[in-house]
Amino acid sequence: MSAARPPERRLQVSSRDGPDRTIFNVSPHDGGWAVEHEGFFSDHSRDKEVAKAAANKRARASQDAGRPCKVLVWGEY
Repeated sequence: MSAARPPERRLQVSSRDGPDRTIFNVSPHDGGWAVEHEGFFSDHSRDKEVAKAAANKRARASQDAGRPCKVLVWGEY
């Protein structure tokens, strides 16, 4: 008798998070925090709150230019 496989978990993505949505990630980087966008890190800071503010500023500029966006902070809900 074989053991039952656990159910597969899938990340659910809403239609609002489609490929046209710009994502800014705030994540740990080089001993501090940074904003990651499309594989490039910017706005490095030792303080997570400073990096979050920078990501929100970039997101606001993106939104003002007509591009939908989202800020994700790793380690927070």
